[in-house]
Amino acid sequence: MLRHDVPASLVVFLVAVPLSLGIAVASGAPVAAGLVAAVVGGVVAGALGGSVVQVSGPAAGLALVVAELVQTYGWRATCMITLMAGLVQVLLGAFRVAKAALGVSPAVVHGMLAGVGVTIALSQLHIVLGGKPQRSALENIVELPAQIIHNHSHAVMAGVVTIGILVGWARLPRLRAIPAPLAALLITAVTTSVLGWDLTKVDLSGGFSSLQGPLLPQGDWHAIASAVLLVALLAGVESLLTCVASNRLHDGPRADLDRELTAQGVANLVSGALGGLPVSGVVVRTTTNVRAGARSRWSAVLHGVWVLLFTAAFAWVMALIPLEALAALLLFIGVQMVNLGHARNLRGHREVPIYFVTMGGVVLIGLAEGVALGLGLAALLALRRLAWISVLVRQVGERWRIVVTGSLTFIGVPRLTESLRAIPPGAAVELDLNLDFMDNAAFEALHAWRLEHERGGGTVDIDELHGEWYAAAVSGARLFPAKTPPRHERWWLPWAYRRRALDPVRQARGECAYDDAHHNVHDGAHDGARHDAAHDGARADSSDAPCAVLCQSAGDAADHGETCGAPSGGARAVPDLLAGTREFQRRTAPLVRPLLHRMARRQTPSHLFITCADSRIVPNIITASGPGDLFTVRNIGNLVPRASSVPPDDSVAAAIEYAVKVLEVRTITVCGHSGCGAMAALLGESPELPALRSWLRHGRHSLARFVAMEGAEDDGGPLDRLCRANVIQQLDNLRTHPLVDGLVLAGKLELTGLYFDIGAARVHVLDRERFTPVPELRTG
Repeated sequence: MLRHDVPASLVVFLVAVPLSLGIAVASGAPVAAGLVAAVVGGVVAGALGGSVVQVSGPAAGLALVVAELVQTYGWRATCMITLMAGLVQVLLGAFRVAKAALGVSPAVVHGMLAGVGVTIALSQLHIVLGGKPQRSALENIVELPAQIIHNHSHAVMAGVVTIGILVGWARLPRLRAIPAPLAALLITAVTTSVLGWDLTKVDLSGGFSSLQGPLLPQGDWHAIASAVLLVALLAGVESLLTCVASNRLHDGPRADLDRELTAQGVANLVSGALGGLPVSGVVVRTTTNVRAGARSRWSAVLHGVWVLLFTAAFAWVMALIPLEALAALLLFIGVQMVNLGHARNLRGHREVPIYFVTMGGVVLIGLAEGVALGLGLAALLALRRLAWISVLVRQVGERWRIVVTGSLTFIGVPRLTESLRAIPPGAAVELDLNLDFMDNAAFEALHAWRLEHERGGGTVDIDELHGEWYAAAVSGARLFPAKTPPRHERWWLPWAYRRRALDPVRQARGECAYDDAHHNVHDGAHDGARHDAAHDGARADSSDAPCAVLCQSAGDAADHGETCGAPSGGARAVPDLLAGTREFQRRTAPLVRPLLHRMARRQTPSHLFITCADSRIVPNIITASGPGDLFTVRNIGNLVPRASSVPPDDSVAAAIEYAVKVLEVRTITVCGHSGCGAMAALLGESPELPALRSWLRHGRHSLARFVAMEGAEDDGGPLDRLCRANVIQQLDNLRTHPLVDGLVLAGKLELTGLYFDIGAARVHVLDRERFTPVPELRTG
């Protein structure tokens, strides 16, 4: 580790020294205070912290706060505030609240840093021009023209040289090993000494011994407590955000945020006690540390040691650095803190106003006030997003369709009622509620409109696509404040069950409703059917329920001679088909279009899937597959005619050849199912359908296998045993095809048997010895 960490620590040390000096100057603190914070941040925070690569020290983001505290309370009292802020951070870390700090909007943090950068740049610009910075950014702006008019040749030239080196150093690849801030200060110091310019030098006389211990601040304790809390929170948030960012820079252990916050608190305790600046994690030093190859926390610790040794042995070198050069360095850093890249990143999330309001507040009013403005605006925008509602109204033929999306609260009621007024009296209305919340005011407005519209002869079919907010409100059930998770999309339901079978108000009247506004009253209850919700405060009993959301099974509906909510016969077959295609075009096509576009020219399925033509078997559902996965063959009884069958069957054989030779599938699956009508016909008399009777001759080998298995113990009745035996027989039939048999023997093709129990919605794997349910993956 040390062979990587020692060189990295030297690089960070070279960056840290000039930055620490400059931040101390900008804070109005003794120059040595910045070096103390660098040593403590490296040794203490580096050794105890939760990140192995983060480097701590004095941060430019705290310079404004410290400068104001120094002007208000004096330097030694500011050290005590730093010490008390460290105690607060230690307590917060002990209570493990570090993750709560990450709840602060990044837009506020970046806006705060940008505002600090502008303020620092404006104040340091006056020093570069040979003047003195004013108390506020506004005063600095007002005084700037006068500073520019006056001739401050030596100061300006020192600043120009420093900034020129900082800008151009990165364009000299061979010299990048030396950090640009260090090079700028050294070159400027040498230049000014050789030319004899009249500039102010860094006063580091006495070194660390010149610093004095902290004193209790005098004044309003409310203001002092606020200052302590402000330093603790700002330093803590900046440290934690840097810590999170450092996780993205390396592949080592992930950071422990609570440990990091505690370590920052201990570092501020020590720094304040020794007369140093507040300490926090610093992005520039952390990034430099990682890029220099640091592997462990030893790099941060050693960088602090190097700062200590350098200050003790070479303090006289720092005394040669002009303050105007440090001011130019801070001016350069301040401009860099206004990172418009952050604003561009926030644009997609519509948080740019938070960034600029925070930045403007920090510059024009003050740091705490600017942060408060940013947090307030972020909260208002969050509330606005939570209360966002979209209401789309359009006429489709003779029907009106309304789609309401978002959180339907009292804030959205005016927009909703205005949109509902566009619906003419007596119209048939489809109301789609895609809501994640509905409050009582919104429900009452919507429900009152619905009752009024139906009294006027209109119809309203409500479909809740996301959560049962409206249905629960009608029934009087408790509405949980937490947002409901999205329900599974209902594309897999049969058409009849998607006809708004449970319209809440009509269900309470014992009616079933569907798209064309017809509704029937069942004269009896479906066996086992239950209402998911009762209405008007009463829960329906399963013994007298007039209708249910879903019939118990297709067979249950067939016993009644109709499907719940659907007229008997095929009167709706074509409308249902067209409605289904319209729903596909509206909801599904936009989602799958990119996928289908990529595979439009070529298919590469992995399976040949042979299954029954039974309408209840949907291969893509029971295998959770999508377009391009299965090359499917469907026929009565999922039969595979043997290669030597008479008369021969070219249809299935052609599909097998194409799948194996052209598509190069690696698996052929035969999937049977319970209650197969073809197998029932083999057990009894074949129906008077000549073509069907001829086709079922390919199932005689399955019947023979079933008879041979008669004595074997098995689950289910004769029909289900035959259905399973048929799957095994079709796997044998596949081996009669030489092409298939050769690939199986070569290990290039696998044959699999599946059996779908319709009533239990359970898939089983079949082979000659076992009948194995596919295991479920359980979580939690």
